[in-house]
Amino acid sequence: MKIAIGCDHAGYELKEIVKDKLTSEGYELIDLGTNSSESVDYPIYGKAVGEKVASGECDKGIAICGTGIGISISCNKVKGVRAALCNTEHLAEMSREHNDANVLCLGAREIDKELALKIVDKWLSTDFLGGKHLRRIKMLEE
Repeated sequence: MKIAIGCDHAGYELKEIVKDKLTSEGYELIDLGTNSSESVDYPIYGKAVGEKVASGECDKGIAICGTGIGISISCNKVKGVRAALCNTEHLAEMSREHNDANVLCLGAREIDKELALKIVDKWLSTDFLGGKHLRRIKMLEE
C-alpha cells in the first residue's frame, strides 16, 4: 500500500514517528513535507496529500497539524477526498467502516504519540463495510 503523508510544523515530529513505524512495517510512503518544525502553512500540505490520494497515485493519506482541524479542512477541499480527523481508535474505525475515509488526519498537540500510533494501526487495518454506507458515500460525491 502506498501512503501519502504530510504535515505542517506542528505535526513534523509526529509525522516522523508515524513514518518510521509504517516504513518498518513495509508500507511505501511519499513524504510531502514539511521537513522541519519551522513555521509553514498547513493548507499547502493538506492539499498535497489530498491530491496524491484523489489522483490514485497513493492508496491512502495521513495528514498532521497541531489540532488536525485545519489540515483536515484543506484535505477535504480536494474532490474525491474523505479526510477524517480522528483522536480515538473508535473514530478511526468508524471513519473507515462507515465513511471509507481515504485520508486520516491527526492533531499532534491533541493526542500523545502512543495513541496516535494506535489510531494509525486501527485506521489502516479497518475495511469499508459498503452496503448502505456506499449509498451515503455516493451522496457525498454528488
